[in-house]
Amino acid sequence: MSGIGTPELILIVVVVMLLFGGKKLPELMKGLGRGIKEFNDAKNSASGPLKE
Repeated sequence: MSGIGTPELILIVVVVMLLFGGKKLPELMKGLGRGIKEFNDAKNSASGPLKE
């Protein structure tokens, strides 16, 4: 089990394009980026006091 390779990533991108279409994809990526940023901010704020 070596993980996800290039062929799998290409297949995932094609499926996402078919499901969401080209017009919805920027909105989807923007929301995903915002969610990742909030997750990282919460993770950093939660681990901050533990490091002291």
